[in-house]
Amino acid sequence: MPTHEVFNQVPPIVPFDYSRNPALLEGLHREGAGWAEAEVRELGRRAGEFEAQEWGRVANEYPPVLRTHDRYGNRIDEVEFHPYWHALMDVAVTHGLHGSPWLDERPGAHTARAAKFYTWGVADAGHMCPISMTYAVVPALRHNPELSARYEPLLGSRTYDFGLREPSSKAGLIAGMSMTEKQGGSDVRANTTTATPQSDGTYRIVGHKWFTSAPMSDMFLTLAQAPGGLSCFLLPRVLPDGTRNALRLQRLKDKLGNKSNASSEIEYENATGWLVGQEGAGVKTIIEMVNMTRLDCVIGSATGMRMGVVQAVHHARHREVFGAKLIDQPAMRNVLADLVIESDAATTVMMRLAGATDRAASDPAEAALRRIALAVTKYWVCKRAPVHVAEALECLGGNGYVEESGMPRLYREAPLSSIWEGSGNVAALDALRAMARQPESVEAYFNEVSLARGGNHHLDDAIDRIGKELTDLGDIEYRARRVVELMALVLQGAQLVRHGHAAIADAFCASRFGGDWGIALGTLPLGVDTTAILERAYVA
Repeated sequence: MPTHEVFNQVPPIVPFDYSRNPALLEGLHREGAGWAEAEVRELGRRAGEFEAQEWGRVANEYPPVLRTHDRYGNRIDEVEFHPYWHALMDVAVTHGLHGSPWLDERPGAHTARAAKFYTWGVADAGHMCPISMTYAVVPALRHNPELSARYEPLLGSRTYDFGLREPSSKAGLIAGMSMTEKQGGSDVRANTTTATPQSDGTYRIVGHKWFTSAPMSDMFLTLAQAPGGLSCFLLPRVLPDGTRNALRLQRLKDKLGNKSNASSEIEYENATGWLVGQEGAGVKTIIEMVNMTRLDCVIGSATGMRMGVVQAVHHARHREVFGAKLIDQPAMRNVLADLVIESDAATTVMMRLAGATDRAASDPAEAALRRIALAVTKYWVCKRAPVHVAEALECLGGNGYVEESGMPRLYREAPLSSIWEGSGNVAALDALRAMARQPESVEAYFNEVSLARGGNHHLDDAIDRIGKELTDLGDIEYRARRVVELMALVLQGAQLVRHGHAAIADAFCASRFGGDWGIALGTLPLGVDTTAILERAYVA
């Protein structure tokens, strides 16, 4: 236009290589999955290409639509997705981000999958929900060996086969989960859905579910009250005789986060289900699935945090303000460095949890560590994500507040993982429960963090503080968040001191434990090597 000239605007970050992440790649090798680096790098490059970024944008701008009936009035209960949704799902399934690790006997299979989940998730968060649930359903389904033998190979198949058909006739399956109800939320023992045994060994399921994500999945695990108490059931969308199961989609949720995924309310009108595990052991059975999705909550939060700081650093490297690049302004360097530190800490501990998942089946100490470490990390990392993304968005100023920047999508998605699979209080109290019921998990935790003793005196002092907190059991539930927060920070600090970049480890411990840190991000103490830290966030 003749009235102005466009200048001092930041060039597009796309294309970028999202796998260009030292904390991720170092963790991949450290946890025994270095063999997957080539595929992780391939996914990272593909996720940062224009095509994949456009898939994610459009799938969120044209959200799924519920079709309850066909033109003739027949009940069909189908959800229509944009073709880009299926393109995203196809890549995720082809690269084994769903149930494939359970069929992969290579050491580090779950670590490799975590790294791939992290890299591809930056294309779109919404489709990662059914991918996560398909991954998580396998260990729970193993409580019924017959169902597991029939469906596990299909849940791990690298063929994306969308469409309503009987599960055994498909080339690959996607699974979901339905637990919460209107009156219960996290208190699933308050569920009113009933399960009545039938003569053929199936159950008739009657009731409702308040949240069911990805309702076009091929099958779901759900909780219902059987004669023996709250139990877990497998409900396929299509029954073995080819008829549709009576899962009635009432509406899709108009939710805060991503728009690409469909979250629904479901009514079971004498639906057919198969018992998974024992009657009355529903929570014990489905917690196998919940633990896996909690790991993905951590991964998803770490993904959003990394993308937020990558965008912020890219903007600051190219934008000039008051006669200098933003990244050269001292106040901005403090903010950006703090964002990188928080992101690296989340990524590093995420990879440690993935490694523990790989080893838990054969190593009791790793299983015990995973039990407590996952609970405290899920609480902290998922709670930090909204704060982190908000600060990253602010680095872009008004440019970050418009949809085209992609930052609003990150911001809306950030609170999800702190709510999903147990909000902050639920996660913190679960950590306390683990310590009370499985004291070996406390021993495993201290054994892990003590490996970093002597590497940083601030961290050493923080480890001692945890010991004092846990010896005082008075009002422990009231102090739950404080105790779990400190445990999560110490676990992150220990990983960084042992395995992280020295500048990041020193800055993390000095700020998080040394008392020289404010409440907001960007309040690091003097003496931090911001140059070395900021280089960790360059992807383009």
